[in-house]
Amino acid sequence: MAASDRRAELLEAAIRVMTRDGVAKATTRAIVSEAGMTLGAFHYCFESRAHLLELVTQTLTERYVAEVRGLFAPHKEIRDSVLDSLHAFWKGFEASPGEHQISYELTQYALRNPGFENVARRQYEIFLTAFASLLELAADNAGIEWTVPVPVLARYVQSVIDGLNMTWLVDRNSDDSRAALELLAEHLLLHARPRAA
Repeated sequence: MAASDRRAELLEAAIRVMTRDGVAKATTRAIVSEAGMTLGAFHYCFESRAHLLELVTQTLTERYVAEVRGLFAPHKEIRDSVLDSLHAFWKGFEASPGEHQISYELTQYALRNPGFENVARRQYEIFLTAFASLLELAADNAGIEWTVPVPVLARYVQSVIDGLNMTWLVDRNSDDSRAALELLAEHLLLHARPRAA
């Protein structure tokens, strides 16, 4: 098996273990057992467990972004792009809440365990970069510009979605969550204006 394929299988095994058992129980032994591989294979593919955890965040984020990126079509109204992307994200969230719960567990695990602090930092860099790229794509395709710096807007969107996700994981109130997402969209649209010629 090629190293890239082995790494991909170990990443998927790690995601399954974390979804099922939580981040703390996703030891290297649990992951290789899930993948049907040896510890040697793990150490061949990853520099460390921290490296694996960073790649889990990157893998999941890229998966979520890919689901909504195609919704930002050229010349599509910015309102439609924003609403469609938020609804698509939320549909995916409700379909696989365990995968999304990984991110919250991973943040707390990384902050509480010496040597893993950079995992949490890298995790949010990945999130913020993803939201910034989607905001820029939406603006380019709709011919608008944001009146707030994109990094600030990305942090705002990330913070609201983080809070909505965590609240839904606790109370499973989908109706209010979707209404809050639409409020987020309306607020975002207040900061969009036609691009200067």
